[in-house]
Amino acid sequence: MVDALIAITVLWGFVFIYAVMATMDFGAGFWSMIYINREKTKATNIANRYLSPTWEVTNTFIVALVVAVYSLFPNAAYTLGTILIIPGSIILLLLALRSAFLVFSNIAIEYKKPLTYISGIAGILIPGLLISVLPITHGEFVDYGNGVANLNLYRLFTSPNVYAFIGFAISSTLFLSSLLLADYSKASNEMEAYRVYLRDGKILGPISLLMALLIMLTLPNDAEWLYNRMMDDLSLLLISVGFFLIIGIGLYAPSPFQKGVKGMPRLAVIAVIFQYLIASYVYGKAHLPYIIYPNVTIQSGFTDPNSFRAVFITYIVGFAILFPGFIYFWSLFMKDKRYLRQNG
Repeated sequence: MVDALIAITVLWGFVFIYAVMATMDFGAGFWSMIYINREKTKATNIANRYLSPTWEVTNTFIVALVVAVYSLFPNAAYTLGTILIIPGSIILLLLALRSAFLVFSNIAIEYKKPLTYISGIAGILIPGLLISVLPITHGEFVDYGNGVANLNLYRLFTSPNVYAFIGFAISSTLFLSSLLLADYSKASNEMEAYRVYLRDGKILGPISLLMALLIMLTLPNDAEWLYNRMMDDLSLLLISVGFFLIIGIGLYAPSPFQKGVKGMPRLAVIAVIFQYLIASYVYGKAHLPYIIYPNVTIQSGFTDPNSFRAVFITYIVGFAILFPGFIYFWSLFMKDKRYLRQNG
């Protein structure tokens, strides 16, 4: 059981890292589309500058996530693959479409705008589809017949809770990306773009909080077992909500480093990440021991213990090599003044 808990923790860690990085990536693509005709603000240039070196890095984590599922929980992978065949196929199609159009938009200049629109729209649909995997694992929308699990699409897409999850994914994507792009604009000394993204963050913050509350309000209808377990950690959920006070300081308080400039977006970004980390811990803990409620648990889906230890050592070695590289990449990306202040 201990090995299975370690394995699911590793898997959930991949989910969280990818969720944060992909949120920033997909949101930047959407903002690039929204502000493509407002050249004076340079908001699109800022979004493209952030997007260019990060979308390739982000995609490595979804590969790691899929590999982790099949290597750590192979007995659960079949059921997951069966019920996620339709949403998973759509997600893969949109990811491929977005990646291809992002590349083509930088090559086929005469078609840049339509390609940017398509990649931007695809990028905002992907988070909504990705998060729909969570309510699917709650078990309410999975039917079992002749030992085979099938996804009931009608019940799935008529559930208010599913739409609350989708709304939260989209609003969070735009909120977190607007905060990061505000910080990036500030570092680039593009103050007009900074004010635009800071304003977007002020609008989207309350919307994200409202969507999170809607998830909790509609959750008992579809997964009362999960709701009751999450309520056992109500104090942690309230701490998570309390981080909005720090986010508010980051959005509205005067900057201590620049006179006459309001906002500390980096503080807000850090507060949001900690907020999501606490909330995801409460959700993940309440979900245990189920991968898909009620038939697939972490124990029934777990790989052979000897195989797990070999895979786990491989992950440790791999991250020991790769993680310093990601940190170095990020520090170069955020601190290279020549890149930050280029005009293109």
